[in-house]
Amino acid sequence: LEADLSKEVSVRLCLGSRSSAVARRPTAVVKEQKCPGPEKSTERLPELTEDMEREITNALGHGQEDEILSSAFKLKVTRGDIQTLRNHHWLNDEVINFYMNLLVERNKQQGFPVLHAFSTFFYPKLISGSYQAVKRWTKGVDLFKQDLIFVPIHLRVHWGLVVIDVRRKTIKYFDSMGQRGHSICEILLQYLQEESKTKRNLDIDPSEWTLYSMKSHEIPQQLNGSDCGMFTCKYADYISRDKPITFTQHHMPHFRKKMVWEILHQQLL
Repeated sequence: LEADLSKEVSVRLCLGSRSSAVARRPTAVVKEQKCPGPEKSTERLPELTEDMEREITNALGHGQEDEILSSAFKLKVTRGDIQTLRNHHWLNDEVINFYMNLLVERNKQQGFPVLHAFSTFFYPKLISGSYQAVKRWTKGVDLFKQDLIFVPIHLRVHWGLVVIDVRRKTIKYFDSMGQRGHSICEILLQYLQEESKTKRNLDIDPSEWTLYSMKSHEIPQQLNGSDCGMFTCKYADYISRDKPITFTQHHMPHFRKKMVWEILHQQLL
């Protein structure tokens, strides 16, 4: 089944098909650059106590699917949502959006890079309705005062992540199945140009920005058809701390359980 899902993901992905949804402007030339491959993990992952394990098992167990198990950031996560964190299940929007907000809060509290994370619904709204459709999504937020901006990308049966590094003027696409996302990066650079012109009355020179799709040998890759959402979240976790991405497929079952506890308690371990 997992092999079939992986094949389906690869066949159905078409990253360039939506690039015409946003009016074309002069954009950055995609620049090839050499990036180091994923480093071997030497870190100690936080252990889960017996009490934590019991709580996680209970949340993943039977019960009313619409029971709200956690509520914060104007978001609610139900038992049904939490159960997408069972092994070999695909994460849903609610879990990913909640986790991204936990990253933002952690960075605020612990002095990590200033981070803004868009909802999983941002990119579909942008490509279906152009800049005007998402103009108000940054009310009260100055994107250009952020260090990092995360844009989770949902492509039918697959999750990816765009990382906009405002400090370095880079837009990178991270994909756990090695797919390329140059057109997605171009669309988001066009969005930044519109945002800057509208909110700051300043033009962005696209030639100053580097767009890049991370290659499969540069970042950890999933070995099944169900962990793309987990990889997306963990890419975001490590990048948000400016840490090398050192996890592997082997860590996913632990990360899934840990994320259950983190969502229930609204704090990262």
